[in-house]
This record gives sequence, structure tokens and C-alpha cells, in this order.
Amino acid sequence: MAAPLIAIVGRPNVGKSTFFNRLLKRRKAIVDPQEGITRDRVYGTTEWAGHTLQFVDTGGFIPVDEDAFTAAVRDQAKQAMAEADLVLFMVDGREDPTASDRTLTDFIRKSGKKLIVAVNKCDTLESNDRVNGFHVLGLEPLIPFSALTGRLTGDLLDAIVEKLDLKRNPEMEEDRTDLRLAIVGMPNVGKSSLANALLKKEKSIVTNVPGTTRDAVDSHLKWHGKDITLVDTAGLRKKSKAMDNIEFYSTVRSRKSIASCDVALMLVDGDTPFGKQDKAIASLIIKSGKGMVLIVNKWDLVEKDSNTLSEYEKEMRYQYRELAHYPILFISAKTKQRISKVLEAADAVHEARNQSISTSKLNTFLKSATREFHPPAVKGKNIQIKYITQVHYGPPIFALFTNYPKLLPITYKRYLDNKMREHFGFEGVPLKLTFRKK
Repeated sequence: MAAPLIAIVGRPNVGKSTFFNRLLKRRKAIVDPQEGITRDRVYGTTEWAGHTLQFVDTGGFIPVDEDAFTAAVRDQAKQAMAEADLVLFMVDGREDPTASDRTLTDFIRKSGKKLIVAVNKCDTLESNDRVNGFHVLGLEPLIPFSALTGRLTGDLLDAIVEKLDLKRNPEMEEDRTDLRLAIVGMPNVGKSSLANALLKKEKSIVTNVPGTTRDAVDSHLKWHGKDITLVDTAGLRKKSKAMDNIEFYSTVRSRKSIASCDVALMLVDGDTPFGKQDKAIASLIIKSGKGMVLIVNKWDLVEKDSNTLSEYEKEMRYQYRELAHYPILFISAKTKQRISKVLEAADAVHEARNQSISTSKLNTFLKSATREFHPPAVKGKNIQIKYITQVHYGPPIFALFTNYPKLLPITYKRYLDNKMREHFGFEGVPLKLTFRKK
């Protein structure tokens, strides 16, 4: 039995993300006094009274279009309500019901979903009376609580369990992810468009405004029997270019998404040259030990001839030599051009990153490689590499034992790196060779 889904909805700045973060016991959703911070649907899971509950945080519901995002955020909230088992309608107990509250009441009533009205910012016993002002909405039950202090959140969760009629502990499916992908890149390169194309639905809001995505948005899909978690992240820029606290926390979440993924899908804008910041993001992924697939997006906008693709790829690898070992795809998330190749490439990189190679195969390879090109003598010392073994996978790390590890030239280390990639198929994977004294 799948965990029931509870959609947290309400107008801006009533405390939805604060409550969501309290449930998850971490700052997954960005919280700021400024209105309209949350835009996409953000999912998280918590345990209460022996039951697993899944929550989805939504952007503030505004019935009229105030800017480029209002309609899209409103649509995300409606989609969250449509897929939810219960709607948690959050209101601000310090204010009287507003026109937005009344409009949202109509939407919730028409949805036919089970619901609870959570009256937030009831921080003291005396403030519980604030629920009385919301009887005018005609919705029941009304539960007072405080997302900031945690007051009465247990009562609210008890009410959710009771409303969902979870009378006994269900046999929950164990959460299983075969592959975790993070979509990363600079702002406005099409990360959310790619996520939506892979999911085949509008999960993330897409506009031409850089910085539309703020939270890291998790989604799940099935692909050839595998469970894949797809994380759409905010654009990464230089720290000096971060404009405010919101963008700063978005960047922090993007970096955490890289740290927790198996493979990063790094997007670059095909309509602009591969630049220093693109190189910096690729370097961050490689140093984090993650697999990487480079994806040149917006290829439909590029004026092309027969050599355009190969010239762009050649320039990318020239700008950053490490990219010689990583696959590069040219796609259009908008037109779905070559989208099917993305998951294929990511899965191949994931398999390569998690290879576990037997010591006997490794030493057979080592004998062949050193016979073909023997380590050069340095300072009159005859260098010999006697033994190799794998000490880690995901990412793969290999220990090579030699009589003079400090004298081994960097050129020979690169030779062994290239030969190992060629022999064992480590494309898209950061490979680490450590040389130790025998």
C-alpha cells in the first residue's frame, strides 16, 4: 500500500513551508518572510504513529494573476490537490479570512477531497479562539496549531491520520530508488523543461525568467522496471552573483542535490559557448565523485551545418580536458528531440560507476598495460607497479602498489587512467587511482 499523500495549500505566507520543514525535520523548502518563495511542488515523507505520510508543499494560491508566475503556481497547487488523498488547507490565524481564502475554499470544496483546515500561528492557549473566525468558510474540522513553535502539531497529525481512516499500520512498500539523477546547470538552460519532458507532465514551472526554480524538486518515474528519482535544481551561478538569501539557499540545495545523487545531468545552453561557469559546475560534479552526462540543450535554436555538432563538442572538450571521458548529448527539451537518449546514457554511466572488478582481472590488465608501455625510469630509479586492487566503487577507486609512488610521472598516471577507461568502460565516471608504497 502506498503512503497517503497530503497536499498543503493556502495563500502566500501562511506558514506552509515552515510546517513542511518541521515535519521533515530539515529545511527542504526555502522559508523567507517575502511572499511567493515556493513555486513548484515539493514532496517529503514523515512517520507518525506508525504510519508513513507523504506531504507536498505548494506555492501560495493567488486567484488573480499578479505576475508571470501566479497562474503557474496556482496550477501547481491544483495539480497537488488533484493527486492528494487529503487537502490540508492552511490559513493565518492572526488575520480574518481573505478573498483568496474564500476563493480557495471553493476550489477545495469542488475537488471533493477529504480536508482539514489548519489554523496556523496559534502560539498560545488563548489564541486557540482564532479558529472561530474561520467557521464562516463552512469547512470542518478546524485545528489550531503553530508551525513555528510546533505547538499542537501532534494533534494536527492525529487528525490527519483519523481523517484518512488509518486505523492500523499498513504494510508500506519499502522506498527503493535504483538511480538518483540531479539535473544541474546555470540558470535558464532548460533544467525544468528537461524534467517535465522526462516525466511527460508539467511537474516544474517553466518560464523565460532565470531563477524560476528555487527549491530542489524531487520526482519519481519508472523506466524499464527501474525506480528513478529525478531532482530538478535551481541554477548555479558564481557566489558573487547570488542576489539575495533566497538564491543563496537555492544554490545550497543544488549543491546538496549533487552530493546526494548518483549521476548528474549537466545542462548547457547550446545557443551560447561553453563558458567558465559551465566548467566550474562540471568540476564540482567530478570532484564530488558523481557520474555525469553532459547535455547540450536548445539545439533546435542553433543554426547548423554538417560540422556544427562536432565543432561544439570539440570546443567543450578543448575548454576542459576532463570532458574527454564524459558522454555529450545534443537535445531539445522543448521539441523532445533525442530525449529518449538521456535516461539511457545516465543508466549506462550509473552501471559503470558501480562496477566491482575482481583483483585477478585488474592484475591481468596491469600486466598487459605495463608490458605495452613500461613506467619510465626517474632519477635513476627503475619504477615497477606490482599489484592493483579496487578499494571502493560508486565512485571507483583503485590502489596500485609500487616501489616508488612519489616518483611516478603524471603522464604515466594519465596513461593508466586512459587504458583503464578504455578496457573497463568507465565513460562518464570520475576515476581515482591511488599509488602506494609496496
